[in-house]
Amino acid sequence: MGQYKRHVFVCTSGKTCPLDGSLQVHSILKKGVAAAGVRDTVRVNHSGCMNQCGHGPMVVVYPEDVWYAHVDEVGARRIVEEHIIGGNIVDDYRYIAPPGDNKLVDGDPSP
Repeated sequence: MGQYKRHVFVCTSGKTCPLDGSLQVHSILKKGVAAAGVRDTVRVNHSGCMNQCGHGPMVVVYPEDVWYAHVDEVGARRIVEEHIIGGNIVDDYRYIAPPGDNKLVDGDPSP
């Protein structure tokens, strides 16, 4: 994994995540990592669209490959405290979907 123990990606692009507060989620994650003193081992990045539109803001934590959906400010803080620092997945926000695009269009998954 290189120099980082964990790498966190936050969708801050696409049609829906930015409108759902993903920039605030990114900011909270980044500041939380810095405040916890793990900035040297945990990297928080903006990401492009994850093809999960309608489920966002989306956050993915590697190397565990844990996806989180509908992450709000509370969820971002919990991800820092419970997952990044504590090593426990935050099941309330965990997102498990089949591989590939899982976009919601008017409430229906797209083909």
